[in-house]
Amino acid sequence: MIKKTKKMKVYKFGGTSVGTPQRMGEVARIINDNQSKIVVLSAMSGTTNALVDISSLCYRRENAEARQKTDALFSHYTKVIDTLFTSEKEKDNALGVVSGFFSEIKNCITDDFSPQDEKKILSYGELISTHLFHFYLRENGIKSTLLPALDFMRTDRMGEPDMYYIAKNLNTLLSEHIDETLFITQGYICLNNYGEVDNLCRGGSDYTATIIGASIGASEVQIWTDIDGLHNNDPRVVDGTSPVARLSYSEAEELAYFGAKILHPLCIIPAHNAGVPVWLKNTMNPASDWTLICSDGGSGGVKAIAARDGNIAIKIQSARMIMAYGFLRRIFEIFERYRTPIDMITTSEVAVSLTIDDVTNLSHIVDELREFGTVSVDKDMTIVSVVGHEIASDERSMDIFAALKGHQVRMISYGGSSNNISILIPSESKKAVLGSLSSHLFK
Repeated sequence: MIKKTKKMKVYKFGGTSVGTPQRMGEVARIINDNQSKIVVLSAMSGTTNALVDISSLCYRRENAEARQKTDALFSHYTKVIDTLFTSEKEKDNALGVVSGFFSEIKNCITDDFSPQDEKKILSYGELISTHLFHFYLRENGIKSTLLPALDFMRTDRMGEPDMYYIAKNLNTLLSEHIDETLFITQGYICLNNYGEVDNLCRGGSDYTATIIGASIGASEVQIWTDIDGLHNNDPRVVDGTSPVARLSYSEAEELAYFGAKILHPLCIIPAHNAGVPVWLKNTMNPASDWTLICSDGGSGGVKAIAARDGNIAIKIQSARMIMAYGFLRRIFEIFERYRTPIDMITTSEVAVSLTIDDVTNLSHIVDELREFGTVSVDKDMTIVSVVGHEIASDERSMDIFAALKGHQVRMISYGGSSNNISILIPSESKKAVLGSLSSHLFK
């Protein structure tokens, strides 16, 4: 039995929220309210991209350029440190720690560069941001404790979060600081089942926050980004969007999986399983509207629209499907062998259409599918998902089909989920389709 610590909140701040010294100052003001909390930080904006570029150069054995980019990134951080701190003591402390991290990065730049070296390099973004923030709080008289994520975050042999291990080790660490109220830790990074440095993939800091929230039985998780909650459509594509006040866990999971950029695709699952509410807030405008994700999604009807690019539609046409049992199973076994998930699927008497977004083994999959019949492949497709409570049985869902009039539609998934109607369209039509859906559904 894992003993839970006292009730706490979990706050997560993304890269743009801690992207400049000024933004770090704003985060410090937000969290300094004397309430018990764990603060999860991403790397400062631009850092992970820079570290990915350095790793790419290492794979190509362009080591001299990799070192130059490492020096340029270090120079950027020296300027951050000079602006962030006012006391020479904390400047020296911060510079010493950051210099050590960059020395470790340079130690990885060799002709024997490996995927494990890349994972180590990518981890330094979060390690740097949390140490700088911890030192900044200390300089400003705000007491905090650093909790190294690598001391409790671990995945199992399937690459999934090892929830028992995480809860056991995290609660043990917290119990050693029972009188402390403010903890700082890294998002994104973890150990794998072999004890090697690994990560939860891009956007994984959201996932870290909800895993922590579930592991400690948090009263709530707050995910702070640079937008006012989760909008009812993609504000980068459609004008006049607005935040959704309330979503159920299931609705949020559908939106995250099908393209809502504000959320990591898996991050709602731990909170849902543990019944921990999740708030989506804006660091740049803390007093703005928020989105609450919880068990009670509030009103019914359409809540929001999400779109995910980079999909491939595959159609298998064969007369052998007629009156045949086991046909679909054999189709699915091919995708299982190549560890390729299927997102949408529709069937008729003589054809199966489905979508994938992982092209790693596409040629092999298509070759095997041709044993069953004629195979066609359409690339550059977008899945548009309309999400809301019980919309599949809501008469207002007919407005969705009215909005699609005049637009090319490749597939529709209707009724597979009571909270989601998904439409597959050519990516070139995305802007027009999203705009039409907004005008029909959010008048």
